[in-house]
Amino acid sequence: MPDLVVGVDGGNSKTDLVLADTQGRLLSWVRGAGTRPHTEGMEATTERLARLGRQALAQAGLPETAPVTAGAYFLANVDRRAQERLAQRQLTRLGVAERTVVHNDTLAVLRAGAPDGWGVAVVSGAGINAAAVHPGGRSARFLSLGDITGDWGGGLAVARAGLGAAVRAGDGRGPATRLRRELPVHFGLDSVEAVALAVSAGEIQVTALHALAPLVFAAAENGDTVARGIVERLGDEIATMVTALLRRLRLLRTTTPVVLGGGTLQNDHQLLRDHIGARLAAEAPLALPRVLDVAPVAGATAEALVTAGAPAEAQARLRETIAARKPPGASADRAPGLDQRGWPRTG
Repeated sequence: MPDLVVGVDGGNSKTDLVLADTQGRLLSWVRGAGTRPHTEGMEATTERLARLGRQALAQAGLPETAPVTAGAYFLANVDRRAQERLAQRQLTRLGVAERTVVHNDTLAVLRAGAPDGWGVAVVSGAGINAAAVHPGGRSARFLSLGDITGDWGGGLAVARAGLGAAVRAGDGRGPATRLRRELPVHFGLDSVEAVALAVSAGEIQVTALHALAPLVFAAAENGDTVARGIVERLGDEIATMVTALLRRLRLLRTTTPVVLGGGTLQNDHQLLRDHIGARLAAEAPLALPRVLDVAPVAGATAEALVTAGAPAEAQARLRETIAARKPPGASADRAPGLDQRGWPRTG
């Protein structure tokens, strides 16, 4: 009987866990809450991951005590080497797998989208982060502690910026924007001021604002100048992160894959992609931006299969299955190939 492996992509808002075997067969795919050890603690985070693994085993019709040969955990908010080591110790103690590797979730995007295992990866989901690996093995990343380390971006930042701009438009500090009309509708309220007051009072969780991001993107695509400025700010930040990493690893003069993953980059927001492309063409012309065509958990499962010593054909088989399958609770998959503006997808 083939050995079992687990690949985990833990984002800010959700965690995908895939259980497979070393022949590359997908046995189950489950989804849970995001990984937030910075607010919940590493023990609570790893225990939740262990429970999610047991759920996957049960869904596959296997006993919860079935041995897993290798587990690869790519986790958001695990940004430092010390945190990776702590998470690995905790997961090993919980017995999730015989061999366990832990990395930041940006590297799952790189592993899934860069076939040679090196390049730059950007994750822009609820939050934002980026990392890079040199062909020689050196790596670079950001401290990524939020505002205190100069970080801005992701869907939640876009949503908060949109809400703030809409309030400013009403009190005279900013230009007019359709966001004043469109954002409060999501929460069934009459005004953006009412939304802001509800957030301040704890009646609406700050994280719930993330749902406003698609409205900001839609307004930008429909010509709203204020919303467009917010989307372009996100594109500027992504391009800045990419060029900074290329410069740090001395790759600006090397043709380098740049893999773009996460909801705000994989959901066909063409204005954002166009802006990133224009910035990179001017500042890092040898960078090759690619939109990830598969869920990032494919990168985690590839790492787990390598750790277990599975053959390359098993990796290819599992990646193909993940690319073709609808994730738990997600919308229909997009076809691989070229996106609407000609950017290559990674498949």
